[in-house]
Amino acid sequence: MFRAAIVEAAARSCGSKVAGASRGGNPRTRWWTPEVKGAVKLKKETYRSWLACGTPEAADSYRQAKQSAARVVTEAKTRVWEEFGEAMEQDFQSAPKKFWQTVRRLRRGKRNPVHTVFGVGGELLTSTESIVRPRSLLVYINPYGGKRQGRRVYEQKVAPLFHRAHISADVIVTERANHARDHLKTEAELDKYDGVVCVGGDGMFSEILHGLVTRTQADSGVDQDQPDAELVPCSLHIGIIPAGSTDCICFATVGTNDPVTSALHIIVGDSQPMDVCSVHHNNSFLRYSVSLLGYGFYGDVLSDSERNRWQGPARYDLSGVKTFLSHNYYEGTVSFLPAESNKGDPRDELKCRSGRGWKVIHGKFLAINAANMSCACPRSPKGLSPSAHLADGNTDLILVRKCSRLDFFRHLLRHTNKDDQFDHSFVEVHRVRRFRFQPRHHELASLEDLSEGLKKSGFSPICVTQTTCNYSTTHSSWTCDGEILPHADIQVSVHRQLIRLFARGIEEEQQQQRSVFEDLGPHLALEPSLHWTVD
Repeated sequence: MFRAAIVEAAARSCGSKVAGASRGGNPRTRWWTPEVKGAVKLKKETYRSWLACGTPEAADSYRQAKQSAARVVTEAKTRVWEEFGEAMEQDFQSAPKKFWQTVRRLRRGKRNPVHTVFGVGGELLTSTESIVRPRSLLVYINPYGGKRQGRRVYEQKVAPLFHRAHISADVIVTERANHARDHLKTEAELDKYDGVVCVGGDGMFSEILHGLVTRTQADSGVDQDQPDAELVPCSLHIGIIPAGSTDCICFATVGTNDPVTSALHIIVGDSQPMDVCSVHHNNSFLRYSVSLLGYGFYGDVLSDSERNRWQGPARYDLSGVKTFLSHNYYEGTVSFLPAESNKGDPRDELKCRSGRGWKVIHGKFLAINAANMSCACPRSPKGLSPSAHLADGNTDLILVRKCSRLDFFRHLLRHTNKDDQFDHSFVEVHRVRRFRFQPRHHELASLEDLSEGLKKSGFSPICVTQTTCNYSTTHSSWTCDGEILPHADIQVSVHRQLIRLFARGIEEEQQQQRSVFEDLGPHLALEPSLHWTVD
């Protein structure tokens, strides 16, 4: 066992030398024996022969020689490392001085592996001071969101990790709606903290977002009511501990709705920039959005579910079925400014198409959605727009035109599998920097006007031929990250990287490199008994 430990330690200290089969070997390398040299030479000769004649037999000969050379090299290296381990074990018992001299020489020699840590922008971090970890956090807990487990989740799963990481946290349990937003806007001493953490769902995150962004703009003298205003990015990071009904934002930025995983991202100081959309009506600021702006189907679902909050999370399913069966569609005009430096659209997974000025689309729509992120969740692992980017300064505008109920069901069903939900003739998708929407009768600007309009219209159809279309209301409502907007006529602008989250985005398995947690282990100041991984 001790011998195996020595061999393992030597492998970690020395690393692997690139030689032999790939570069012709090094005569000074111990494993470069005549047997290895002959196998590598034969491989090169068969390779040249294959290039010269190109026959299948020559290809098979080269393949066999290559496999043989790889096997011989591996066996030689293993044998040399075993001999090195035995010698080190012998020196440890009989010649400790020689043993430690060898260890020191290996540590400072060229074979010593170099552990590197890169920042969010890809820059090499050369000191522990460059690795910014939060030391003091302001935590808001929503005790009523989701299944009312916010306080328990924080106290049992998150607080112990913060304690072990030597992170101090000032905890505020919210007592009413918008408590966290109002506290951040007026009372919070933000200079004391390295970040703000919300324990709750998407609604709680929205409170933190609005409070922090509004406070930053007020301190910087920026007028939020101006749609063209250049907003100032927030200096504090935001952390999300999922404890709500949907937790869409956490899932789309971390890849899972696990409180421990989110806490670990906060502990190591991960930083993920994120775009924020500002929503205005007639030069008056309404709200900020980071996930979904939905008009039509999703707006109707949320409007109906708000009347049945007593049903809990199940209300979304019931309202969804009811809205689907109603099959209402709405007429209006969408104007948008295409994204710059974009070579494709949201269906191609590319990042770059040059803008050509404002474009205008008029029609009848079942749904108009603007996805600032993928909007992925456990029920829809790919989300509404799988290729939406978190911090590219654009939003994906999805237009679902009037179609049959069956076709719309097929479109919705594709959100739950890997099929392309945009592959329908009635679905358009555009990557945009800004967009405007004007309903057909835009003089009905507010919800109060809308209510009056519904009474007068009697839910009359918007087309003339009643036998060929479904009944619909004159207007729908916009849902903005789970909140109903008071106006249907809106203008939306994307502000690039306005906030930063304690997250790193969803990492594809084939693209994952060495976890930063492996490299930062010695610097995390965690107790040795704390073992953790991040999905």
